[in-house]
Amino acid sequence: MGCFFSKRRKADKESRPENEEERPKQYSWDQREKVDPKDYMFSGLKDETVGRLPGTVAGQQFLIQDCENCNIYIFDHSATVTIDDCTNCIIFLGPVKGSVFFRNCRDCKCTLACQQFRVRDCRKLEVFLCCATQPIIESSSNIKFGCFQWYYPELAFQFKDAGLSIFNNTWSNIHDFTPVSGELNWSLLPEDAVVQDYVPIPTTEELKAVRVSTEANRSIVPISRGQRQKSSDESCLVVLFAGDYSIANARKLIDEMVGKGFFLVQTKEVSMKAEDAQRVFREKAPDFLPLLNKGTFWMIGILLWIFSLHADLICFLSKYFILPAQSCKAPDKDSFYLQCALIILEKK
Repeated sequence: MGCFFSKRRKADKESRPENEEERPKQYSWDQREKVDPKDYMFSGLKDETVGRLPGTVAGQQFLIQDCENCNIYIFDHSATVTIDDCTNCIIFLGPVKGSVFFRNCRDCKCTLACQQFRVRDCRKLEVFLCCATQPIIESSSNIKFGCFQWYYPELAFQFKDAGLSIFNNTWSNIHDFTPVSGELNWSLLPEDAVVQDYVPIPTTEELKAVRVSTEANRSIVPISRGQRQKSSDESCLVVLFAGDYSIANARKLIDEMVGKGFFLVQTKEVSMKAEDAQRVFREKAPDFLPLLNKGTFWMIGILLWIFSLHADLICFLSKYFILPAQSCKAPDKDSFYLQCALIILEKK
């Protein structure tokens, strides 16, 4: 018995004109826009102010190398950024999805946000940082850290595009791979340090088009005290369960509480499973059964210090559900849900 389909294919092949060439197959990677690495680097510059505007990097890798006495501003999100052999430079980096790596740099002042931050073989860096994981220094000295403080209209969307949360910032929890006995290779900048004095707003016509503000009350990232010395033994933990307006509600709550005398220590946005919630909320966990029964859920935690819980604060907190004072146990060792004076949960 013959094969109808094989004959059909043979007939189709024979019917094709001899001078007609078979078109090459198109693959998805062939259709990608070609990227010129030179568009995503600053190299060998001296005494210049340069930058990239929002939308011009769009998640690509970026390289900064061999620059001296330059002001460099990347007003966009990127995949990773490597900074090599730079001296006396001012650097701003928009949200970086992966790592920022400084190598062999000297006398630089920076403001940046990233998933991972690492410094190796560097001297005298001053960094206003937002970092989702523990910052690392290695074979470096005189590295100073402050909390990220910056705003421009596109920045919030760039954090989202980079997959970073404005509430996950471990800027002061530094790990030194190469500590020196009797010395400290890193420290925190003064709490009253003004970011504008370190990383000023650009003045070139092109970069002035980005509407930048360094005012503390406009910063996209909440300004926290981190691991600075405690100024009070009283503390409280505010927990907001994620919803349509949870980010806006958290920011509003932080502003109100700081205005009423609280000191923001740290914030964290985490996903939590039912068993984790049982450990954190203990005997109060059953109050949240509707949430726990849905499986993993998101929450934003805000840890604050307060000198005294006076009448005005009690009145302010009356719109929240207040749990009895207790010592909270965290689901993991890196969490900050420890030794809370009270827990306040947003009412639904």
